[in-house]
Amino acid sequence: MTVQINSNYLENYSREYARLVCEGFFSSRQFITGQDIIQLTSSTQVNFFVIKRLFELWQEELAKLKSSPYFDYRDIAVHEALTQFMNVLSRRIKVERSNLEPLVREAVAQAVEVATDPVAYYQKEINKAPQGKINEYLKENKKYYKWHDKAVTFLIDKTGFGHDTGAYLRAVAANYQAAKDSFESVNLLLATLGDVKAFDLDLYLESETEMPTAQPESEVVAPRESSFFEEVETEQPAKVNPAPAAEAPAPKPVVETVAAPSLPSGNGAQLNASKLKTHFASESYRGMSGILGELSESLALNQRFMFTKELFDGNADLLRHALKSIDEAGSFESAIELINSRYVSELGWDVNSEAVREFIQLVYRKHAD
Repeated sequence: MTVQINSNYLENYSREYARLVCEGFFSSRQFITGQDIIQLTSSTQVNFFVIKRLFELWQEELAKLKSSPYFDYRDIAVHEALTQFMNVLSRRIKVERSNLEPLVREAVAQAVEVATDPVAYYQKEINKAPQGKINEYLKENKKYYKWHDKAVTFLIDKTGFGHDTGAYLRAVAANYQAAKDSFESVNLLLATLGDVKAFDLDLYLESETEMPTAQPESEVVAPRESSFFEEVETEQPAKVNPAPAAEAPAPKPVVETVAAPSLPSGNGAQLNASKLKTHFASESYRGMSGILGELSESLALNQRFMFTKELFDGNADLLRHALKSIDEAGSFESAIELINSRYVSELGWDVNSEAVREFIQLVYRKHAD
C-alpha cells in the first residue's frame, strides 16, 4: 500500500506552529539566542533541528571565507585564528523573529518526517553527506538527531560500509526493520508538538491508518575554544509553552502493544513457502516493498550479530555461506526449500522465534515477485 502524505496539511501546520511559537517568544523580546532556542518548545527535536540549520549556515559562512583565492587559509596561524573567530561568533547567535520563523517552520516539517518516516529522513541525510565522508557527516550531526536516532547512529564508527552510499542506505532500512519495536511511538513523539498546536496524524496520512515506515578539506588543528555547536549536545532542553494554542490540547497518545504473528509452518518444524509468501505480502509497511540486493550487504549490524548467534551457532562463516546460497536461489520457494533442508532441522531453529521471523522477512524481500 502506498502512503499518501498530505503535504498541504503539513505546510499549513508548520507555518501556524512557527507563527504561534514566535508570537509567544517575541512578545517581549527582539532577539533570540542559541540557549533560548534549545529551550524554545516542548519538542526537543524541533529545537535541535533549528540549531542544526544554524550550524549548517555557520559552516557555509566559514566556507565563504575560505573560498578567497588571495589568502592562504591552509596556513596554521590563519586556520587557528579563523577557527577561534568562528567559535566566538557561534556563541553570539542573535536572531530576529523574521529570520527565526522560517527556521522553525522547516524544523517542524523535518520533525514530523523523522517521527513518521525515519528511514526516508535519514536516507536523505546520508545523501546530503559529502562524497566519501558519510561517517564524518553522521558523527558531526548525531547530536541533532533526537527521534529514532538509533536508525542511523549505529552506522557511526562501524567498518564494512566504506564510501558506498548504497550500503549505508540499505543498512538504515534494514536496521529500522530490525529495531523498530524498540522505537518510540509516533503518537508519543507528535504529542510533544501539541503544547503549541495539536497535530492530526489522520489528516497527514490520507489513506493509511498505520504509522508508515520505509524503505571542504579536512582540518587537523584543534580549535582553542569549542564552539556553541560542539557543546550543544550536553544541553538539557526544558519544556516551555511559548504561546497558548487556540485548538484543544493534544489527547494523550494510546500506545498499543501488538505481538508479532507466528510464522506459518508446514508439517512439523518446516517452513511453508506458500503460507509465508501470503503472510509477508499482507504486511503493508513500506520497507517490505523494496527488493534487496545481495543479502550480505542488506543486513544491519545488529541483525548480523543476532543471526550469527541465534541461528547459526555463532559461526559467522556459516551465515555468510547461507546468505550466498539464498542469494543464488531462483525464487522464494527455492530459498525456503534450501533453508528447510540445510538449517531448520540441522540447527534446531524455532520457526516462531523473532530471529527466524527477521531472517525469513529479508529472504522474502530478496525474492519478492
